[in-house]
Parts: sequence; structure tokens; C-alpha cells
Amino acid sequence: MELWNSTLGSGFILVGILKDSGSPELLCAAITFLYTLALISNGLLLLVITVDVRLHVPMYLLLGQLSLMDLLFTSVVTPKALMDFLHRENTISFGGCALQMFLALTLGGAEDLLLAFMAYDRYVAICHPLNYTIFMRPRVCWFMVALSWILASLNALGHTVYTMHFSFCMSREITHILCEILPLLKLACADTSRYERMVYVTGVTFLIPPLAVVVASYTLILFTVLHMPSQEGRKKALVTCSSHLIVVAMYYGAATLMYVLPSSFHNPKQDNITSAFYTIVTPALNPLIYSLRNKEVVGALRRVLGKYMLPTHPIL
Repeated sequence: MELWNSTLGSGFILVGILKDSGSPELLCAAITFLYTLALISNGLLLLVITVDVRLHVPMYLLLGQLSLMDLLFTSVVTPKALMDFLHRENTISFGGCALQMFLALTLGGAEDLLLAFMAYDRYVAICHPLNYTIFMRPRVCWFMVALSWILASLNALGHTVYTMHFSFCMSREITHILCEILPLLKLACADTSRYERMVYVTGVTFLIPPLAVVVASYTLILFTVLHMPSQEGRKKALVTCSSHLIVVAMYYGAATLMYVLPSSFHNPKQDNITSAFYTIVTPALNPLIYSLRNKEVVGALRRVLGKYMLPTHPIL
């Protein structure tokens, strides 16, 4: 089969969900709305957590990192998908594809690990409240954040370098919304079955242990909450934890469909929808799920907006 030199500028063609949609203009408007919502909601949550000293606690430090990851994650994919649709130009250079893959894998992997650390934080806060300031002291929190970024970036670097070293065939069309490993391997002019198994093993290794931490943490939390004497305390704990569980279910559900299911269960349309869900929909919903159900965040948002956006002197 004839090869094309992917390193000399010809690049790839991203065939995303907009091109195959029955109503691309409507879908484009919906994606634009979700991206705008993600920018505003995550940006406001980051601002509030940074400015309001009452939120300078481990739980909100980790939540701020989640908002940062969501903000960057959706920005890696969505603006290019929208601009490509508007300009009728779906190409992406070889280097651009590699960079997009690296950033998406890094941000997705970091969020995967961070959600497990957030579950551990809630476990310590509810099950060991007297030792919370010891187990979740600032140095420990920042270590969790750094570990999430470092492990995710190392994993992403290895996969990106190895995926992009293949020679690719004449077909340059990636039937996907972004440059991801499995859709790109379909274009390789080599037997990639061994590497696809490695991707599967890595996906399981990266997803299952954090998910196990989440499940174990919330199982212990549930037992503790059920034995709380205060009904108000039980309600507050359940509201906080239920918000986190909704986010966890959305993220791990989509990631499992994409990286844990064997390749025989994949098809381009399903993968496109799954990727669009965790790169476009989830980043827009996460801050709303946390902020709308959290009185501390809502109160802090009112204080910050009142301080910076409302007039400080009465209008005569």
C-alpha cells in the first residue's frame, strides 16, 4: 500500500461529529453553547476559589484543579472543531495532531487520578474528621495535585511518541473529533494489534485502581453517614458526596467505554459521541453540579460578585 509522508506537512483530516450530523448547524450551536458555559462556569469557580479565603481548604483546592483541568480539556478540542466546521477545513498537521493527543491524554489522565484523590479527601473529612488537618495538610494536597499531573503527562508522552512513530497509509481521514490513539491506529500501515492490547492494559491500569479508591471511599463514607446521630449532618454529607459521585459516574463511564472496552466493541460513531461527551458536555456540567448544590460555593460566589461587580457607592 502506498504511504504518504505524514512528517512533511500533509497532516490528517479530522472527521468529527459535525460532518456526519443530520443537523450540523444545530449541533454546532449546541456545542458553542456548551463551550461558552464551560468557560464561564469553570472560570467563575476558579475565581471564587482563588479569591475567597473561606474556600482555601483541601476540598476546594482539589475542586479548583478539577475546574482547571476541565477548562483546558474542552479548550484542546472544542475551538478547533467549531472553527473547522465554520471554515469548512478539517485538516490538522502531524505536529498538531501529536500535541492534541498529548494534551488530551494528559488532562484526561490527570482528572482520572484527581477524582480518586477527591474521594479520599471526602473519606477523611467524614470518617476521620479529627485527623483531617493532619491527613490533608497543604503539603499532602499539593503532592496529590502534582502526582496527578506528572503521572498523567508521563503516560501521555509515552503513548503519543509511540503512536506517532507509525507510518500511515494514503487515507488521512481520522473518523473522530480529535486525535486519539485508537482511531489513529486504524490508519497505520503496520500490525498494531500488540500495541492496541497495550493501550487496553494501560487504560485498565489507569482507570480501575482510581475507580476502586472511589468505590471503597464512598462505601466507607456511606457506613459512617448512616450512623451519624445528626440528621442535618447526614444530609450535608450526602449532598456533598452525591455531587462528586455524579461527576465520577459521568467521567469514568465515558472513559471506560473509550479505553477499557476491547476494540471489537468500538465503532466510529460511538467513539465520537463518547469523546464529545467527556470533552464537551462533562466540562460544562461539572462546575454546575458542584456549585448549585453547594451552599458554601454559592455564598462565596455572591460575595465575590458583590465585591467586584456591584457598585461600592450608592447611586444618587
